[in-house]
Amino acid sequence: MRRVTALLAKIAFLGQGRMGVPMARRLVEAGHEVTTWRRSDGVPVATAVDGADLVITMLSDPAAVREVLTAALPGLRPGVTVVEMSTIGPEAVRGLRALLPAEVGLVDAPVLGSVGPAADGTLTVLAGGEVTGCREVLSVFGRVRECGPPGAGAAMKLAVMNALVPAQVLLAETFAYAGAHGVDRDALTEVLSGTPLGTLAERLRVPAEQTRYSLAHAAKDLELGTWDGATLATAARARLQEARAAGLGERDLTAIAGHVGGGASRAVPLNPATVPATNGMYSHAVRVGDMLYVSGQAAFDEQGDLVGEGSMEAQAEHVFQVISRILADQGATFEDIAFMRTYLTNMDDRVAYGRVRRKYITGTPPASTTVEVSRLFMPGLLLEVDLIVALRA
Repeated sequence: MRRVTALLAKIAFLGQGRMGVPMARRLVEAGHEVTTWRRSDGVPVATAVDGADLVITMLSDPAAVREVLTAALPGLRPGVTVVEMSTIGPEAVRGLRALLPAEVGLVDAPVLGSVGPAADGTLTVLAGGEVTGCREVLSVFGRVRECGPPGAGAAMKLAVMNALVPAQVLLAETFAYAGAHGVDRDALTEVLSGTPLGTLAERLRVPAEQTRYSLAHAAKDLELGTWDGATLATAARARLQEARAAGLGERDLTAIAGHVGGGASRAVPLNPATVPATNGMYSHAVRVGDMLYVSGQAAFDEQGDLVGEGSMEAQAEHVFQVISRILADQGATFEDIAFMRTYLTNMDDRVAYGRVRRKYITGTPPASTTVEVSRLFMPGLLLEVDLIVALRA
């Protein structure tokens, strides 16, 4: 691994969300040469990483990290180190190691802390793998704790979140119980302040207006980290999934305190920010309990323009990328699809479509139907795909 010091660090920082922006700013203030990238900029990822000594990823979930690093491959030079700082879990880290060339180093280094600590450099960096070459850069973000071999940092992060997140859901239920039995909220918080739960209780007493750690990310972290037999974490995960489906995903995790006990609507429309907006006449998906119904997805971009004109493979690739983001928003994968229906304007294109589908549907295929139609709602569209998904409890 090339040692990256303040004198030669050319860093590509991929991801400019709530955490990425202040973290990249700290690197710039520390004197590093930093190129930032976000999906909405329209700059190819391979261009952003070209010539970098260090590539840092701070993205939403495992699917996003894999997608971005796959696109970055042509620009990764031999000797570069990828530092994966998102929360994606050890299995995903192993998948990245298999994806990246052998001459590209990989360190998993998720962080503990939210937006405030990211801005003032007091995060805890949980590092897995050989960090000697990038420790100086990582120390800009806060305390670096070496956890062990590759994947150890990712596993440590999920282990910690398996305690912290369910504890906050438990306290939300505690406040709901207190309210139902006439217990004063402030008095309860004061009593709890003398216990190990005091700090978290104070945080939930008045839910935060500013999102520091989104409820959607908390749900995602539990979806990655819960395991068979993890009864408390599994129950907390279900609570958060329900709140996310009710539209609280972008709120701070402390919003769970207001949601618990309030119930949820039967059908919850979903329009993730990661996919092109609809025309207002439909929602991309609707969640009803543990079932997700996904509207027909077609190849058009954020401006409503056709993508991949005349190419079945290009349109299918776009459609499956959009589907992957909708699934990820609800903590699901392609393995959770129960039924898939595909509309083709020319059945002769089914072979090209099948090549793309097999890239994403890699296990036991779902129930499916493929039909030929005379036309779709936008001229030039060659296919449309809708889904029924069984979400994990």
